[in-house]
Amino acid sequence: MTNEEWAEMQPSRTKTLLDIIEPLEGEPDILSDLVDHVHHPRHYGGSDSPYEAIKVIDAWKLDFALGNVVKYISRAGKKGSELEDLKKAAWYLNHKIESLTNDIPI
Repeated sequence: MTNEEWAEMQPSRTKTLLDIIEPLEGEPDILSDLVDHVHHPRHYGGSDSPYEAIKVIDAWKLDFALGNVVKYISRAGKKGSELEDLKKAAWYLNHKIESLTNDIPI
């Protein structure tokens, strides 16, 4: 049996995003736009910003609660309701304060 015969007997594999996008030579870089939305969303500062939320959280070695405070403050009004983001930041800050007050690790 040849390799070609064997390959024809195999079930067809599901195409990945790269299989679909790679052949689009000369087209806009759809994949990098998609990755940028995943890894460096503009509402968190974007990849070019030294103040992108994740960079600040990592640099300051913030825990989950304080990291979320920074995240929600940094994106307030850029991805939906500013008031909602600020309420979320306040919730995480209050959660951290309560855990410190009651000596409960989070």
